[in-house]
Amino acid sequence: MGTVPVYRWRLAPDGLATKRQLRALGLRPGGQDVAAQVERPRRRREPLVAYLYSIEQAKPVRPMTPAKQAALAKANAARRVCPECRRDAGYVIPPTLGMCTPCAFPEEQRAA
Repeated sequence: MGTVPVYRWRLAPDGLATKRQLRALGLRPGGQDVAAQVERPRRRREPLVAYLYSIEQAKPVRPMTPAKQAALAKANAARRVCPECRRDAGYVIPPTLGMCTPCAFPEEQRAA
């Protein structure tokens, strides 16, 4: 890959998009090389860089298969189960706590 054109923030030409913008359009880069990059200047630090891809060469997002959907549902359900009490917390357990709120703060539960 040679050098790619560099544009300033919000000055990229039409027809180019970031991965997130492509995803919002229901597209994916599909193996194409980076077409350009956008740089957002920051004070006293290196600029933020976003890579741009051609919208015309982008391919549609692959549809979710039943097997992928089942695996994703299983993974999300596992994130809700407390490792201490083994109950479904009803929410995704915060990684900072590592357990559901009642298990993490048992004294507050009794005081209430």
